[in-house]
Parts: sequence; structure tokens; C-alpha cells
Amino acid sequence: MSEGTLGMPGLPSGGGPPSGYADSTVTSGLEVKARSQWEYARRRFLRHRLAVAGLIGLIIIFGAGAFANFVAPYSFSAIDLNNILHGPTTNGNHFFGTDEIGRDYFSRVIYGIRTSEEVGVSVAIFSSIIGLVIGAIAGYYSGWIDNLLMRFTDLVLTLPALVVLLTASALWGEGSQWRVTLIMTAFFWTSLARVARGIFLSLREKEYVEAAKAAGAGDARIMFRHILPNTLGPVIVNGTLTVATAILVEAALSFLGFGIKPPTPSLGVLVSGGQANPQQWWLTVFPGLTIVAIVLCINFVGDGLRDALDPTQKRIRS
Repeated sequence: MSEGTLGMPGLPSGGGPPSGYADSTVTSGLEVKARSQWEYARRRFLRHRLAVAGLIGLIIIFGAGAFANFVAPYSFSAIDLNNILHGPTTNGNHFFGTDEIGRDYFSRVIYGIRTSEEVGVSVAIFSSIIGLVIGAIAGYYSGWIDNLLMRFTDLVLTLPALVVLLTASALWGEGSQWRVTLIMTAFFWTSLARVARGIFLSLREKEYVEAAKAAGAGDARIMFRHILPNTLGPVIVNGTLTVATAILVEAALSFLGFGIKPPTPSLGVLVSGGQANPQQWWLTVFPGLTIVAIVLCINFVGDGLRDALDPTQKRIRS
């Protein structure tokens, strides 16, 4: 037997992998380096051009919002009475124009991105945690615990979400972005709870779970150490898309006057404020286009993550 085929039947004499052999990479001679599922996911994501473009756009937009204090040329509340309702200029000091009291609109949009970003990301994180815990408990234990938790989830799903959100925001929101975040979180966890329940129901019967039980592992360890890692794909995708949904809902609530209130800038507040001056198109167009750009970028990223984290996808061949 030649040196190139020793211990690796089916390999050509040169030592390289045969056609279609994608589970490992031969680095030198007989040294083999296995690729993890996350490595395959990363490679699949990077081949999704729209997802990569969306990620780059999202980093730029959210980065500008996160560092608004350094990116924005003015404070969101700075007033310039000499420049009231001036249109956008490329050679002046106000790229997006000014509003009815002379505030720089580019700065207000940047700060509005930060507020909407904080709301969207916070709602996604909190709702994902709640939904994952409820779905995991319901799916793992089944029986009456499953029935109780899922009937409660169904009850929340049957509520008219927009009406309840408007009412709750009017009664308890008081224009605070964090109160609005908590109110929205109370309705955004249900979809992930049902997804997590289904995954836990199917995985709790797997051999590795039975082996963990036989080894004396407790329920909490089995749920969060052995089963949870296999649910991260749907959780990440759902959380990503929840950011976009939360930003849209926050913008709708603020536009209707039941969400975040001035002087705190948010994209919904800016769009709503522009309705008072319909002739000054930039007051509505720029924050509106920003919302559209954010949602499109998040949806592209979500599509890429869904394809990359889907275990049924064909593996990428080197």
C-alpha cells in the first residue's frame, strides 16, 4: 500500500481528498482537520451576497446610531433659529435640512436610529429569553405543564396585538422607551415559544438525551447543556427578524402618538413630526427611508442566517 493511501481507503495516491469529500480538510499528508457545523454555516452565510450586503449596511446604520454622540454633528436638541425649515444641502451644515425650530435633521435621524435600535434589540433579547424558557419547559416536560404553558401562549396569540399595544402604551407607556420595550416584549415571545417547544419535543427522545439521563445528568443540565445548542439556529433567526418587527411596531406606535414621546428622538417620532409640515418633504422622507433600509438589511441578514443555519442544507464543497 502506498504512503498516500495508508489508513485512508479511497484517497488517491497524491493524498488529496476525493471528489465530494467535504467533511474534513487534508492539511498535509495524512493530517486531517474536521470542520464544525458552525464553520459550514459561516461559509454558507458568506456566499449569500444579499445577506452579506445587509450585514454591512446594518453595521453601518446601527454603528452610526450606537456612536451618535460622535457621528452626529449637532445635539438632537440644538436649536438654530436662523435656519428654520431649510431644505437638505450638500455644501452647507445641514445635510438632511432642519425642522420647524431649526434643529439639524441629520443629527436627529442619527439619534433616532439609536433609540429605535435600543428598543428593537432589547425587545428581541428579552422576548427570545422568555420564549425560549417557556418553550423549553413545555417541550421537555410535556404533559400538564405543556398544556398549561401552551394554552397561555395561545391566549396571548388570540389577543388583538395592535389594539392591546396601543391601550397598554397609552396607560403605562408614558412616552418612555423602556416601558414601551417591556410592553412590546410581553407580546413578542409567543412565536419563539412555539418553535422552541416543537424542537424540544423532538430532541428529548434522542439517544444522547437518554444517555445523559442514564449518566445521572439533571433536567436543567440536559435542557440547557445538551438540547439548547441544537435550537440556536431558529433562535438566532427569530431574534434577528424580531428586531425588524419591533422597530416597525415602535415606529407605528410613536407615529400614532402612543409610543415614545418628544423630546426623545426615534424614527417613528420623526416621521410623525413631519406630518405637521407636509410641504417640507425631508422631514418625513429621511426617517422613513432609514426605517425601510434597516428593515431590508435585517430581512436580508435573517434570510442568510436561515439558510446558513439550516442543517438540511447541502454542505459546501471546498
